[in-house]
Amino acid sequence: MKKSELFFSFLLVPIDFLMIVASGLSAYYIRFADYVTEIRPVIFDLDLIWYLKILFVVATTWIVIFALAGLYNIKEGTRKLSAEIYRVILSCSTGFMMITVVIFMGRELFDSRFIALVAFSLSIIYISVARTLIRYLQKVLFRYEIGVHQVVLLGAGQTAENLIQNFSKNKRSGYKVVKRLYDFSLETSNGLLEFIKKNEVDEIIQADPNLSKAEVLRLYDFADENHITFKYCADLLGTKVLKTDVVEVAGVPIVEVKNTPLDGWGRIVKRIFDIIASSLIIIALSPMLIVTAILVKLDSHGPVFFSRKDDGTFVYRVGQGGKLFSYFKFRSMIPGTDNMRYNELASQNLRDGGPMVKIKNDPRVTRVGKFIRRWSIDELPELFLVLKGDMSLVGPRPHLPEEVAKYERHHKKVLTIKPGITGMAQISGRSDLNFEDEVKLDAFYIENWSLWMDLAILLRTPLAVFRHRETE
Repeated sequence: MKKSELFFSFLLVPIDFLMIVASGLSAYYIRFADYVTEIRPVIFDLDLIWYLKILFVVATTWIVIFALAGLYNIKEGTRKLSAEIYRVILSCSTGFMMITVVIFMGRELFDSRFIALVAFSLSIIYISVARTLIRYLQKVLFRYEIGVHQVVLLGAGQTAENLIQNFSKNKRSGYKVVKRLYDFSLETSNGLLEFIKKNEVDEIIQADPNLSKAEVLRLYDFADENHITFKYCADLLGTKVLKTDVVEVAGVPIVEVKNTPLDGWGRIVKRIFDIIASSLIIIALSPMLIVTAILVKLDSHGPVFFSRKDDGTFVYRVGQGGKLFSYFKFRSMIPGTDNMRYNELASQNLRDGGPMVKIKNDPRVTRVGKFIRRWSIDELPELFLVLKGDMSLVGPRPHLPEEVAKYERHHKKVLTIKPGITGMAQISGRSDLNFEDEVKLDAFYIENWSLWMDLAILLRTPLAVFRHRETE
């Protein structure tokens, strides 16, 4: 571990403490500022010295929460800044909830909800800005080779070439290749021993998965004897596996392939978010849902919802893990014409060669149906399927069983999670995308999910609805 890494990791603790205190003081002075008191007069007495004592206790408690959240984990110094800020927000929210219980319920500290809310908001901003500046300073020092890891790279393949090229071009990566080896024979081992006597070496990275077992053991023993960090590039299943987790079972390290972050707490958080958000959206859009139901009924003969096929059987979609669930949405077509897509209208399919069927200027669509399909109003009943748990607000499209039956092997990745009302594909081209591009976007979402990504997709969905598209 480089001394600079230890220094910056240690520096985060007092910096975070100071930022929390600074946010609390800022909130205090904002509350007592003239422009605020003119709008909302102060009707309580809050001594600054007493407030500072409480603030120091709160800041200390929050630092403990940050530590438990892994924000001071030295080994995670390479974590993306966005992921770090995400943890900061979650940690501050946890700390704020603790304060809320005391202040809002017991009202024993002080009566100002305003100060608590502003301090909470400012703490996220101050800490995020401070950590961003520290990251920036650390990367600037990398350009002057301060704190840079001196690396011996072993490998003759493309993986080694990619690492060398990246380290060479990106001076802020924090790595510098000081020597490259193509094998680790006894002769190479002796040569490297002479090299490290004259040059600083922090790490040895094995970037060749095809080394013999004898060479790998010799390389590991060499790094261990000379107190050099040993790392290796795992070439698991070629390039198909990017996210893994290592656990120890009976003293044996076992690598688990991670299909998606939507597991464990990620799955719980997404479900809670779906329940709350879908409930609020249903309430907000209830007038539109009622009006649409009336218009569909008045416009043409037939049911309000499309929930049964032409033969009277229920409509199903394929959900998470390939399981079927009952599906419904506002009816937008003439009853009894669903199967025409596979018969009379098959020649008009814009996605010929793929599993999906999309027909331009579909003659089966009613007058109201054309409008609600254009603005995706026909899909709003899916909100109830989100509330039920069959779908999510964000995810891959819910496809028909006959479409899924035509999937190729790599297409089935989209069945890893629940289908969604909107998703990466919907905001990136909607029905105009070809199926392969849609699968790639959905696979990216599955592998890189975060709550912030869900929020970003939801916020971009209205813009995607207004965008022109070829098929409705």
